[in-house]
Amino acid sequence: MKRRHAMPFGAETLSDGRTRFRLWAPGIKALTLEVGAGPTPSRTSMTSVGEGWFETVAADAPAGTRYAFLAGELHFPDPASRSNPGDVHQPSMVVDPLAFDWKDGSWIGRPWEEAVIYELHIGTFTPEGTFAAAIERLDYLAELGVTALEIMPVADFPGERNWGYDGVLPFAPDTAYGKPEDLKRLIEQAHLRGLMVFLDVVYNHFGPEGNYLNAYAPQFFNPKHHTPWGAAINFDADGSRTVRDFFIHNALYWIEEYRFDGLRLDAVHAITDDTDPDIVTELARAVRAGPGRERHVHLILENDRNQSHYLVRDTASRPLQASAQWNDDIHHAFHILTTGETDGYYEDYAARPLWYLGRTLAEGFAYQGERSPHRDGALRGDNSAHLPAAAFVSFLQTHDQVGNRALGERLCALAEPEALRASVACLLLAPSPPMLFMGEEYAASTPFQFFCDFGPELAAAVTRGRRQEFARFARFSDPAAQAAIPDPNDPATFAASKLRWDEIKLAPHAEWLALHRELLALRRRVVVPRLAGMQTGGTFRIEHESVLRVQWALGEGSRLHLIANFAASASAPVAFPPGDVVYAIPPQNKSRAKQRALPPWFVAYTLESAHG
Repeated sequence: MKRRHAMPFGAETLSDGRTRFRLWAPGIKALTLEVGAGPTPSRTSMTSVGEGWFETVAADAPAGTRYAFLAGELHFPDPASRSNPGDVHQPSMVVDPLAFDWKDGSWIGRPWEEAVIYELHIGTFTPEGTFAAAIERLDYLAELGVTALEIMPVADFPGERNWGYDGVLPFAPDTAYGKPEDLKRLIEQAHLRGLMVFLDVVYNHFGPEGNYLNAYAPQFFNPKHHTPWGAAINFDADGSRTVRDFFIHNALYWIEEYRFDGLRLDAVHAITDDTDPDIVTELARAVRAGPGRERHVHLILENDRNQSHYLVRDTASRPLQASAQWNDDIHHAFHILTTGETDGYYEDYAARPLWYLGRTLAEGFAYQGERSPHRDGALRGDNSAHLPAAAFVSFLQTHDQVGNRALGERLCALAEPEALRASVACLLLAPSPPMLFMGEEYAASTPFQFFCDFGPELAAAVTRGRRQEFARFARFSDPAAQAAIPDPNDPATFAASKLRWDEIKLAPHAEWLALHRELLALRRRVVVPRLAGMQTGGTFRIEHESVLRVQWALGEGSRLHLIANFAASASAPVAFPPGDVVYAIPPQNKSRAKQRALPPWFVAYTLESAHG
């Protein structure tokens, strides 16, 4: 089976063997296409076809041909390049998407309620750090109980190593990980094992090195709006129609040509767009009306604004736009309860972390219009209690929450095992789709640190800025402590972040892996079959300061109950929830006492049948 997404820009191979090249460059008057590698590439003047577009058709530029554009002295790759073998400053390469023969033709994805997500970074997931090597771990993930991979951004970035959020060629998988067909094969092989694959995409900025758009298409940016990374992408001023189409086509390209099962849209709160519908809504509608009509396709948002209108459902509980949002709020509440840390944004949850944990488990957002102390009292968030649990992806760790620490420590290095074990049980059996960060399931000893590979001047600035960022923390106030923060551009920082797979057979890692496998098997057998059709969230309350109760009405009418004692001492006697015990940690005897004291760090789930 062949797959292709036709685009109005870039290099498109034609049925007659020729290749059409098209570029939007409204900031220049003349453009030249350079075809071929070596000292004497051929050059052809491109035709201006109006409204900033240039086009030409080449008779001898088949798949594998290198090409670039020239505007005066400026020499640059195609912003819609499907492949850029020599990195972001070098010529692009023509790719024929029909050359890959897909063998997963019957795959239509999986319903969202079955999602158990595993976030991974291709470069550090395996020793080789490639798409091909990741295939070798797919059986392990399927056996773990994962149903979806979420791959951190792969769009071409400068250098050999990067988290992926500094990409500048959003259609080109970075060749540090392999060829386009290698990524397609990874997705194909995942599908053959019943695994969905999501891709993290960045539509709020371009990276700081290798972005040539300002030189020939300044209309790509709107100087009236700003992001933490510079001028905002232009989604709402003159020329924005072409810019919007560029990113909508990018989303459709990954879903149609690469068969991704969905996308995670990075930091949509950093997208400034005053139009109606905004770009997030328009993109979601295009996905739903396009590939989403034929198979299960899911959109996941990162949105610090906690805007619930992106997460609305129809009367059958089907998402109208995004399937879910990363719920940072639940992470922050869990983190305080397990580590005691209250610095930075944790201050918003520090006064009553267990209450916020209950609210996030039951209702989604912790802040639903209340004032945020960390944001100088600004109002934050929308009401979310009307949304089902499926609208919120829950997690204890992510690349952000680990990697944005100065030393990249994982939660297993910060929390007591009993507290972490309770949190894992609480997370994995709750109705919201859970997400693990690679290596979390076996308490990996390796950190996940911030790494990149910029040119010398920018590299020095990034290293300096990274260390200054943490100077406000008491732990790093001393210059010597700051100097110990790993240099993001040092290859050793990247190497230290690679998972060590030999650990999974060693203590205590093997025990943590067994716990995750047990809980995910329980989730698959007991919880998932009852999730479809959930209409709203749940209810919660706190008793005796440390005991949390949550109750959810599941899709077929049964009720799931959580009771947990998030404290290092036993609780006062409390009423045990009704129903059959699904899981308890630490294990309990078969006491039927209606009142009982809960041991330290106790978690239990019970299931009350729809028929009493």
